[in-house]
Amino acid sequence: MCHKQIQGCPRTGEPMHFQARRQTGVTLLELMVGIAIGLLIVAVAMGALIGSRSVSGTVSDVSGIQQQAAYAMRVIGQQLRQTGSLRLNLNPSGAPADSSSLIPVGFEALIPLDGASKATVIPLVHTTNGFTTNYSRYKESAFSNTSGTSFARNCLGGPKDSESDTLLESIFQFSNGQLKCGGNGESPQPMVSNVADFQVSYLQQDNTTRGETRIKYIRTAAEKSALQSTTDGMLKVQAVEVCLLLYGDELMDLPADGTYTDCSGASQKYASLTGTRARRMHLAFRSVFQLRSQGLITSST
Repeated sequence: MCHKQIQGCPRTGEPMHFQARRQTGVTLLELMVGIAIGLLIVAVAMGALIGSRSVSGTVSDVSGIQQQAAYAMRVIGQQLRQTGSLRLNLNPSGAPADSSSLIPVGFEALIPLDGASKATVIPLVHTTNGFTTNYSRYKESAFSNTSGTSFARNCLGGPKDSESDTLLESIFQFSNGQLKCGGNGESPQPMVSNVADFQVSYLQQDNTTRGETRIKYIRTAAEKSALQSTTDGMLKVQAVEVCLLLYGDELMDLPADGTYTDCSGASQKYASLTGTRARRMHLAFRSVFQLRSQGLITSST
């Protein structure tokens, strides 16, 4: 029973279960509209997430390429800047200590090798897929070691202090998509991966015309072979230009007409790339390193 003055009381003769049925749930149409709006919001959020992931992957990929290039250039530059350097002998004539202010100093043209023989330091050697740097390894006085310590190291961080090597050798070689480095009897170790190209050019001093010193670029394979074959060709090299072309790990939706610049300075299309280099970011890095003038000698006398 329901009193007529109570709010919400059904009309006289109306069943109680009729009013309860009119106040429950939502209609099928309302439910479908709610689901559609929810799916639309999810789609928009997923699109934003995918776009953000793509941008983040691109930035991370470029950052990784730049870090690898910076590391490789730092190691190569450290060795090239020391190329040809020799120990400065503060008393080559064996003068008494009391006349030290009058003692002539000089760079040692010959260095002792592993034995009684001595050899001239060959500053730079060109190879098919890279180059080799050489410079003298000598010991200097150190607070922690009165017998002297060698502070110089090759590209692998060797040799050890206990080793008797008197020549520091760093062999840089490009093979199988990797830039490798070895030296002083150690096997080559990978420095940088994802290397598409590694090119070396030599800057040679040209003194053919007196009073008009010029720098000549040695770029082609024939020029490099001729430079290496001459007696003092490599001794006239004043600097080395190094170019690294690296590619990333992330697959990208690159434009069909997108291009990049290779180590030769030519524009290449991304669409022409295949294999592990396809659909990947490519960046070229170029640096010029000047060699030290000390020790650039032409004879062993």
